[in-house]
Amino acid sequence: MLLNELLKAIQPVQVTGNSDIEITGVNIDSRQVAPGHLFMAMRGTQTDGHAYIPTAIEKGAVAILCEDLPEELVTGITYIQVKDSESAVGKVATTFYGNPTSKLELVGVTGTNGKTTIATLLYNTFRYFGYKTGLISTVCNYIDDQPIPTEHTTPDPITLNRLLGEMADAGCKYVFMEVSSHSIAQKRISGSFSPEVSLPT
Repeated sequence: MLLNELLKAIQPVQVTGNSDIEITGVNIDSRQVAPGHLFMAMRGTQTDGHAYIPTAIEKGAVAILCEDLPEELVTGITYIQVKDSESAVGKVATTFYGNPTSKLELVGVTGTNGKTTIATLLYNTFRYFGYKTGLISTVCNYIDDQPIPTEHTTPDPITLNRLLGEMADAGCKYVFMEVSSHSIAQKRISGSFSPEVSLPT
């Protein structure tokens, strides 16, 4: 996908460099960057993604999305400066993976207790009635009957959109998803989707 297409989803403060380039992948983890990728620097609770911009470039990133531009810009690299990386990441990921939620009926389950139970019961009920269904939960993610290991109650925006895209490609119609208050505070779902239905527990 061309970087120009991804930029339509956000409102950059400025773009330095060529935006008419092919982006082969998007990442917020510099360890997963490969040649042709867009690396998006996010400020976390323990680490600041801006510190890993040089590593991402060394691994082949051709574009960098960040809130603060590095003091020295590398020739041939495109820099996209934004006001809020967390919100921008969700919008970019959604665009890169083809806006998967537009092809799915998404139900978010949030609350203090009971999220896993409710989401899993709904997933099993809809599958029982013959619907291809996805589940995103603390215990495990499922693309219909295929289990996918999980790391967080709510995945990061890139993992989330990739997973939803795989569910859409597999023909899933409904997806039941745990949405933790922690993920909302960290903007993990910001810009990624708006559930058709939200269920508080």
